[in-house]
Amino acid sequence: MRASFGRRYLFSASHRLHTDALSVDENRAAFGKCNNPHGHGHNYVVEVLVGGEVDPETGMVVNLTVVDDAVRTRVLERFDHTHLNLDPMFVNRVPTTENLCRTIFQLLDGAFVPAKLECVRVEETENNFFECYG
Repeated sequence: MRASFGRRYLFSASHRLHTDALSVDENRAAFGKCNNPHGHGHNYVVEVLVGGEVDPETGMVVNLTVVDDAVRTRVLERFDHTHLNLDPMFVNRVPTTENLCRTIFQLLDGAFVPAKLECVRVEETENNFFECYG
């Protein structure tokens, strides 16, 4: 029988929404206050959903320590208390939360074999969240 396991994590990071492909005025129009030259920060909430067959011996889809270790080493240690624009994964990508969600999915994809990463959800604010599915 298939089941899914979800886990929630928190980290803080800053970013500036800006692209050299647009003029100063176009960046301001596209990103508004998020285009502030000094950047701004968020306390992100990341939810990871992993699915697969329930192991008949352990009764689990995946051991939560496996999920915790992967998220800690691949995501939290990389992004917590950083400026996302300075991360190599955002050199050619605007660090919108949509792109952050996609990047986190890419970083975690394949980390839970034989279980599979099903979804990453990132809350930017209490009103804004983004989801990426495999």
